[in-house]
Amino acid sequence: MTQVVYQVAVSIDGYIAASDGSVDWLSDFQVEDNDYGYAEFYASIEALLMGSRTYEQVIEFGEWAYPGKPCWVVSTRSLKVEQPEVRLTAKSPGEIVAELQAENFNRVWLVGGGQLAASFRAQGFITEYMIAVIPIILGTGIPLFSATGTQETLKLVECKPYPGGVVLLRYLK
Repeated sequence: MTQVVYQVAVSIDGYIAASDGSVDWLSDFQVEDNDYGYAEFYASIEALLMGSRTYEQVIEFGEWAYPGKPCWVVSTRSLKVEQPEVRLTAKSPGEIVAELQAENFNRVWLVGGGQLAASFRAQGFITEYMIAVIPIILGTGIPLFSATGTQETLKLVECKPYPGGVVLLRYLK
């Protein structure tokens, strides 16, 4: 079965981005000698899922950040896609997971955003949560999840503090 991992950074008040979608606030916590386990995590995944706004933000950073790994961008909007790894889709979470399983992907990173994560969570497809809690209060922004009305109990399997106050929480379903 395909594992869908929601790995994301979040402010302590529960936001993954500022109200305008920016993540500039994360730059204060990027340090040269510490990637917060990102390289190991990235090596563990085989494909990516992201919403259209996350995709648009990623391409603004310049060079494509995820070369060599297939990426499903979920959107009903028509987007310009120039990366050969990117597949634009308007399929449902269930259809996407079935497609990932048919292509034998074992571990997939749900990059963002909150609405996409909520839709996958509501259907029970997220199997692991890796939440990097950043010691900042944004006050407003894009929430970790949009409201789905469903309760889910998770099992904490890792809690790793880093210098500077970042804490990585890892939960399994």
